[in-house]
Amino acid sequence: MFTGEQTDLIDFFYQNKDKLVQEWEDAILINQGDPFKMKIRENGEALLNVLLSINTISKQELLSVIERIAIHVSKERVMSDINIGDFVYNVNLGRTILYSYLSKTGFSWPQLQESINMVNFCFDKFLYFAVSHYSEAKNKIIEEKTMVIDSTHQDRLTLLGQMTSSFIHEFRNPLTSVQGFIQLLKADYPNMRYLDIISGELDQLNFRISQFLLLSKKELIGKEKVDFKVNNLIEEVLNFLYPSILDSKVKIRKSIDDDFTLNGYADEIRQVLINIIFNAIDVLNHYEVLNPTIEITSCLNDSKNIKISVSNNGPVIPAELRKTIFEPFFTTKKLGTGLGLFVCKEIIEKHKGNLTCDSSHDKTTFSIYLPITITD
Repeated sequence: MFTGEQTDLIDFFYQNKDKLVQEWEDAILINQGDPFKMKIRENGEALLNVLLSINTISKQELLSVIERIAIHVSKERVMSDINIGDFVYNVNLGRTILYSYLSKTGFSWPQLQESINMVNFCFDKFLYFAVSHYSEAKNKIIEEKTMVIDSTHQDRLTLLGQMTSSFIHEFRNPLTSVQGFIQLLKADYPNMRYLDIISGELDQLNFRISQFLLLSKKELIGKEKVDFKVNNLIEEVLNFLYPSILDSKVKIRKSIDDDFTLNGYADEIRQVLINIIFNAIDVLNHYEVLNPTIEITSCLNDSKNIKISVSNNGPVIPAELRKTIFEPFFTTKKLGTGLGLFVCKEIIEKHKGNLTCDSSHDKTTFSIYLPITITD
């Protein structure tokens, strides 16, 4: 509190209040787009009035008044969407002008020390309350915008899934007919060349179509979960991908524990394995790795879950990419859709499991964790 000689100091500021505020207003930075620019003088006067009343109120009351003014001003700064740096500069400019007026009072600096301390206290607290509230309000706005963006993104994915589901069903009908006629040709002309290649390409096309279909997250009518053996599924996948494995000269190593039984949609888990192994083949082929090798392992991760891992000795996947490879539409391929790994993760999570990726300079491993079915 101001006492004794300092009462004269308060009188001095009262007498020079208008000049002080005017000098402050003339020096501050004003953005012409600020909708509250006409209130800057009013806010400056409010803060100065607090300084002039500190000898009549308690410290707790002083803090309460400063906080109230600071929050009011910070709300204006948030709504004006003006750089907070300009605001801080303007407040400290007012502090500097106050110091210049203190030098005109005729008091010695030792006599003014308590006044200077109190001015600093008030300005520091004002800035603390104002900037803190401004930051909280801005963070809340960012969070709300992020929620809207996420919601919009999810709505678009849902719409895409619905459109894709409708389109793929229409596309699949003639594809099924073509596959049927291929089988008839095989029966009538068993020695006809290229039929196996055509059939294999159609199977690959059907697989890609299924990826888009699964994006809709809709269950097919009449589709039921079944028990199936992991080892059989892995062998089916390797047989399906055999032409690609042969062309790429990739070596397959298997280290598979006792056969485990899973319960779910076998065709979907098959697609996950095909996608992950095919991606590994593609990477090894694209980067021309020396002795390209894919290792497939399965083991009991704990009493209730099996771990199926697919590793390749291709290049390391950077840590920043490993955080996003399972997101929809993320791809590093020129002609990739960015849906493969996203769909894989969706399938595994639908089966109450988890899909992870670890990568080092030695190898990159995709691990599938799934609950096993306990059989007698």
